[in-house]
Amino acid sequence: MDETKYIWMDGKLARWEDAKIHVLTHTLHYGMGVFEGIRFYNTHKGPAVFKLKEHVKRMMDGAKVAFMKVPFTDDEIAKGILDTVRENGISEGYIRPIIYYGYGKMGLDPHGAPVNVAIAVWPWGAYLGDDAVRVKTSRFIRLHPNSTYSETKICGHYVNSIFASCEAKEKGYHEALLLDYMGNIAEGPGENLFIVKDGKLSTPKLGNILHGITRKSIIDMAKNEGMEVKETDLTLEDVYNADEAFFTGTAAEVTAIDSLDDKKIGEIAPGPVTSRLKELFTDIVHGKNEKYHKWLAFVND
Repeated sequence: MDETKYIWMDGKLARWEDAKIHVLTHTLHYGMGVFEGIRFYNTHKGPAVFKLKEHVKRMMDGAKVAFMKVPFTDDEIAKGILDTVRENGISEGYIRPIIYYGYGKMGLDPHGAPVNVAIAVWPWGAYLGDDAVRVKTSRFIRLHPNSTYSETKICGHYVNSIFASCEAKEKGYHEALLLDYMGNIAEGPGENLFIVKDGKLSTPKLGNILHGITRKSIIDMAKNEGMEVKETDLTLEDVYNADEAFFTGTAAEVTAIDSLDDKKIGEIAPGPVTSRLKELFTDIVHGKNEKYHKWLAFVND
């Protein structure tokens, strides 16, 4: 990991090497915390954070279901994110805000533990690389929607993702794909999935997947481009028989899928629709499309 200068901790900037917590921090042991992954990009107006308000709102909504009384408002955290990017002096990278139960209480009930907030930023390139990826269906299924809040980035959820991702990579694949409890497509360990068939986009419906902010952005972009988009149940056969498939996410951005379970998807990856959406998304996040400037929070404004 490329270190930067400062990490925002509970309203103050601490030097990277001094941003430490106690070994008995509650979230470290029990996983009850919420976080976001956010990217910022270099534009003609300097660094710009993609969908800042939406990311902060999702994290704060997650904190509510995690019984957390956050000692900062949405606006204060958004300002903290912009300040942290600005003070670190890098033009493009990744932002990790996290709200966690701190030191002072052990046991499953988190009530009485302090609620802490931290924001880190660092340079980070393409999460899954620049080429189309080979994907393997995981033997692990996505968490049942009645067992948790699927739409929230709760820290402990990602043990499920780690199992799936590590299993796939140990078998020589780039990434995993998880099914839901009914055997339908859910999502990747850290990505939402889209397929293209006859020029039309389909993606798993909400209910057992993360409410991906990049996912929603791609849906909106595609509709604005005149494409038909359907949110629906998808099976493995739907993906095997698709013309194109791709992952979306803050880290993954728009990543083409070459094959699933060693079955080639379409004739070429990325296909024309994936390439078109990736190019449009790249232009938007770099501030080259004024129509979408509302999606960007310019750090130096």
